Amino acid sequence: MTNKLIYPLLALLLTACSSESDQAQITEKPIRPVRFITIEQQQDGNTRTFSGSAQSSEESKLSFRVAGTINKIHVDIGQPLKKGQVIAELDPSQYLIQAQQSRANLAQARANQRNAEANFERVKNLYETNSTSRNELDSARANAESTRAQANANRQALDLSLLNVNYTKLKATTDCNVATKETEINEFVSSGQTVVNVTCGKAIEVQLAVPESSIALIEANMPATVSFSALPNQHFDAKVSEVGIASNGGATYPVTVILDQQPNNLRPGLAAEVSFNFKQKGQHLVVPSASVSEDTQGRYVYTLHPADKPGTAIIKRQAVTIGELTPNGLEITQGLSINDRVVTAGVNIVRDGLTVHAE
Repeated sequence: MTNKLIYPLLALLLTACSSESDQAQITEKPIRPVRFITIEQQQDGNTRTFSGSAQSSEESKLSFRVAGTINKIHVDIGQPLKKGQVIAELDPSQYLIQAQQSRANLAQARANQRNAEANFERVKNLYETNSTSRNELDSARANAESTRAQANANRQALDLSLLNVNYTKLKATTDCNVATKETEINEFVSSGQTVVNVTCGKAIEVQLAVPESSIALIEANMPATVSFSALPNQHFDAKVSEVGIASNGGATYPVTVILDQQPNNLRPGLAAEVSFNFKQKGQHLVVPSASVSEDTQGRYVYTLHPADKPGTAIIKRQAVTIGELTPNGLEITQGLSINDRVVTAGVNIVRDGLTVHAE
């Protein structure tokens, strides 16, 4: 009888101990380790680099002032030009004919003017002797003035015709070099259509497009560093000469920098990279971009705070405001302070209030 009671009691005790052990294993969850960084203030400025291209400080698109067919081109690409040198010529036939017609019209107008003025003098003398009426005198005077105005108009028309003849020759306005030719012989060009592009002067500048997020940081005379892919391991000091106030149409603004020194091996058209060092005002805190998350409540990071057990920490969600994306990471303008610890890996599998290893 005694044995019958002891065996069930032992079985019950063993089952209870097993349940308590299993329950302890269930409640004691493993503590997950996380990676983190400690926030430090960035001492250096934020360096940003933009792409651009070199060009001559003086570039011009030369064109005829009149339309016509090109019958002569006197230059080649890369050829140096002197001021007044003829670059190309149009067929002047129609403009020569117009000038001859204007000259004939002027001769006819002057003849009419002489006749009208002589008639006016004759009528005037008759009027003074009361041999003609006042109406005849007024008519003769009006005719003389009209023919005089017509002669002046024809004189101007002849001057314009002669200018058009002169405009059939395209000439260099200053010493320069031919960069490109846009037309060929026997091609019809309209007034203002580019015939050649020329570069003048030896100064080289770099034009670049700066996004709207950075244009407010750039100002005239700001220093910059320029490098060219065709000239490896060479860097050139430069200064901002122009800052655009109107967008190019693609949320970027034109900026021009000019080199302090002009090496002889620089050529217009070289691809360039222009670097600016933007000085930061106040604290400049940066975190890896992967550590910043966003949901319907805004952008946030997970920070670590001391826990009771050594080597562990409690995760807390911290709202942040971001600034520029820099080469070192994402700038944080609000929400963090120096010495804060920020989770950098596994942010998608941790949560607010979780205890983790942080060593």
